[in-house]
Amino acid sequence: MDVFWVKGFNACSTEDLCKSTGLGKGSLYNAFGSKQNLYKQALLQYVELGLQAQLEILEHPGPIKDRLRALMEWVIDTDLNDPDRRGCLSINAAMERGRKDHEVARAVRHHFARLEQALCHVIAIGQRSGEITSKRPSLELARFFRSSYYGLRVLTKVEQDRDALLDVVEGTLAAL
Repeated sequence: MDVFWVKGFNACSTEDLCKSTGLGKGSLYNAFGSKQNLYKQALLQYVELGLQAQLEILEHPGPIKDRLRALMEWVIDTDLNDPDRRGCLSINAAMERGRKDHEVARAVRHHFARLEQALCHVIAIGQRSGEITSKRPSLELARFFRSSYYGLRVLTKVEQDRDALLDVVEGTLAAL
């Protein structure tokens, strides 16, 4: 997963994968069938690990906006502290392979949809409690938040100013 995450699918060689897994070329293909299959398995593992971390933050007790802020700050800190500036593997996969590979596109859509669903649930709770005052439908707000969230994942690849990134967080939360 890390090799694909750093290099992307196209720039990742079989030699890179053999080095990373400790497998010989024949064993690598016997185990995974193809570079494409290994990539898909790595992406699916990333999706599950990422969603687990995201859901833990969103399910944490406390005010809804604090949870949403924590999710955005987590991604800022995670990405800014990554020396390789890998960003989000799902976004990287969507950009590099999404139009060419329907299975990759499906995995990324699944990831995005599951986060959207969790956000919609949390935002609806916030609307019922009065913490989120927007009268827009919770699904619309979840999609807006998700767009800002993934926008941060892209911005952190090039933006080093944490305060500028936090402005995105504050603007997003203020819109709710």
